[in-house]
Amino acid sequence: MIDTLLVANRGEIACRVMRTAKAMGIRTVAVHSAIDANARHVREADMAVNLGGAKPGESYLLIDKIIAAAKAAARRPFTPATVFSRRTPASPAPSNRSD
Repeated sequence: MIDTLLVANRGEIACRVMRTAKAMGIRTVAVHSAIDANARHVREADMAVNLGGAKPGESYLLIDKIIAAAKAAARRPFTPATVFSRRTPASPAPSNRSD
């Protein structure tokens, strides 16, 4: 069972995913660019990881930064979380399942 989910998206979609995850007892982690630090999806998450950069091409669209954020979130303890991945042919989402 998933206990923590990193939401690699922003805006209303991220908020909906987080609400559903929380209703299922899953803790949420938001990722954000420097300019989105006070965005709604960041405020609603149980934890947030700053990807840096102001533009999506400098933050949200860099899969290496998303993976690093997931690893950082896994190392930090926190209370009451999401791995949502937007897959496109140009940016496949790697998976390291431990089950």
